[in-house]
Amino acid sequence: MDYTEEYKRKLVTPEEAVKVVKSGDWVEYGSFSGSAVVLDKALAARKDELWDVKIRNCTRSTGTPEVAKADPTGEHFAYIGLQFSGYERKLSDQGLCSYMPLVYHELPKYYREYMEVDVAMIPVAPMDRFGFFNFGPQVSHTMAICEKAKKIILEVNPNIPRCFGQEEAIHISKVDYVVETDYPIAEVPGAKPDEIDKKIASIIMGQLEDGCCLQLGIGGMPNAVGEMIADSDLKDLGIHTEMFVDSMVEMVEKGRVTGARKNIDKYKIVATFALGTKKTYDFINCNPMVLLMPVNYTNDPAVIGRLDKFVSINNCIDVDLFGQINSESSGTRQISGTGGSICFALGAFRSKGGKGFICMTSTYSKGGQVFSRIRPTLEPGSAVTIHRGMAPSIVTEYGIATLKGKSLWERAEALINIAHPDFREELIKSALEMGIWRKSNKR
Repeated sequence: MDYTEEYKRKLVTPEEAVKVVKSGDWVEYGSFSGSAVVLDKALAARKDELWDVKIRNCTRSTGTPEVAKADPTGEHFAYIGLQFSGYERKLSDQGLCSYMPLVYHELPKYYREYMEVDVAMIPVAPMDRFGFFNFGPQVSHTMAICEKAKKIILEVNPNIPRCFGQEEAIHISKVDYVVETDYPIAEVPGAKPDEIDKKIASIIMGQLEDGCCLQLGIGGMPNAVGEMIADSDLKDLGIHTEMFVDSMVEMVEKGRVTGARKNIDKYKIVATFALGTKKTYDFINCNPMVLLMPVNYTNDPAVIGRLDKFVSINNCIDVDLFGQINSESSGTRQISGTGGSICFALGAFRSKGGKGFICMTSTYSKGGQVFSRIRPTLEPGSAVTIHRGMAPSIVTEYGIATLKGKSLWERAEALINIAHPDFREELIKSALEMGIWRKSNKR
């Protein structure tokens, strides 16, 4: 069947498409490198006609949204981030972006059962001969958005790679309007690891073995692990992850990753989105080795638990002596989001031979002062991203603190042992005051 005529009937200008948005509507902008660009600009131009339009976006990587620039008072557009990027963090600091707490693997169900979507604006690859538009590197929760949306507008971009997977494409028959665009897909280079990141990565490397299945989070330290794996002699590694990045391409190209020992999705790399440079986007384009799956599959602890020797490696901001892990805020200031760290911590624990690691440098500097990331208690207002009962192993450049099966005083001892030496006595004093230190504890 030829879908060309239907395509032509639905093809409009951005300005025409955004006329469907009404005051009070809930509007979706997509996610990651697939966030609305030309439709955002067209909607911003309608500012004076609209009031209280609520816009959701997940980890916007395509620049500061035009609706925020056009409406610095936030009277016309309310912008909400589901997982903060640097752009959204800056907007939040200006009072122009709110955060929506979530457990990432639950997000599709939030849309299907709890959230309203009036208009969805989704960037996609060009239509294929079967009438389908591919969502590209951000499968995540995109289909759930489309299922709930009253109106769907596609931003068709020939630069978006086509990805195999599940819930990865939408048919022309489900779409209300099509807008043609041509802008480069957002590139997000991985953070460069410093010497401490590399030291932590070398500790993690000692925990890996042939045939294990990996999940790497965002940041310099996971990138350092990826680079070290690529240059190692590890064999038959698998990848089942939330985010696919540049360092993973290198791991595959150097022969470390085959997926041959995976219990499920054998020989396949599984992720829910990809975020990197052209190197990553070229690699995933029409690559049968890569499956982009919805996040309620990739991040489901029950699915992760079916993979033997699953190793989860993520970052955090700080940890307190009780084992509470904060990966997303500094006090009440939202820095990032919950992401998938809790999903993978739970999944790794369920895996036969699995290991979960939350990594951080032992200290950080602010205003010319040095502070410990291991704290007596979290700063008031800081989010508890991972409950202390779910906490996996914590890693700093001074070693690994395994918290599973440990009482409060055992946790305090283990965490203080991997704190920076300059802060250990102070932490012991705090532990004594809080009643979580025994005389028999090792200093």
